[in-house]
Amino acid sequence: MADNDAAKSSTRRGPRFIGKLRFCWSWFVAGALLLVLGPPILLVARLANHRDWVYPVALFGARAWLRLSGVKVDVKGLELLDPKQPYVFIANHWSYLDGAPLFACTGRRMGLVGKKELLKAPILGYGMGFVNVIAIDRSNRERAVETIRIATERLRSGISFGVCAEGTRARPGEMLPFKKGAFHMAVKAGVPIVPIAFKNSDQLMGKGTGEAWPGTIDMVMLQPVETSWVATDEDLQRLVDQVQGLIMKELGVEKLTPRRPK
Repeated sequence: MADNDAAKSSTRRGPRFIGKLRFCWSWFVAGALLLVLGPPILLVARLANHRDWVYPVALFGARAWLRLSGVKVDVKGLELLDPKQPYVFIANHWSYLDGAPLFACTGRRMGLVGKKELLKAPILGYGMGFVNVIAIDRSNRERAVETIRIATERLRSGISFGVCAEGTRARPGEMLPFKKGAFHMAVKAGVPIVPIAFKNSDQLMGKGTGEAWPGTIDMVMLQPVETSWVATDEDLQRLVDQVQGLIMKELGVEKLTPRRPK
């Protein structure tokens, strides 16, 4: 089944040059939104000492980017969640598109954990801290541990976090082993994990294609998974395997793809 899905995911929806143009358009829109919305709200929020003013603008920007890129998000499973409960949302990662619905479509105030390279992006890198987007440096264990500690404190304060736990995009139809940082966060904060399966995002902007196409991402939230039983490293690995297994089953991915050497 996974092989069929992979083949389907890599099927182009039109001439390749159209996909390339749409890909460039999508990133032009992202840059334009950052340039138009970012500096004014960051300046006003900084001067007024109201960092929380940035969040609704960031939500608008994320939704506008998806809409102007021709992407809709169909969210399923919101009824499974407790509106008063913070969660760690853990998703698969097939596309650059995945972060926007993870941030904007869960129905609650969200933070994200992303790669340190995001800090180098103009405007975005500076504004990340205003909306609880935390960059993790996996090449430096001490910094990575500190990042997880900060995110855990914010979880305890009631802010949910979203993480694409593979750490990088997988190729269409594939899934890489999950990293454990987000699971540590959930266990330390004592909050449940919500597995999320992103379907079709690889068809719309898959890794290695350099193309973008309009369509709908199915964002499927699965039953929350309790973390209170985790007490040992072996328990933590079982939790990782359980959550990843649930997402793989929903996506129809039958086996993990080994990480390629860097």
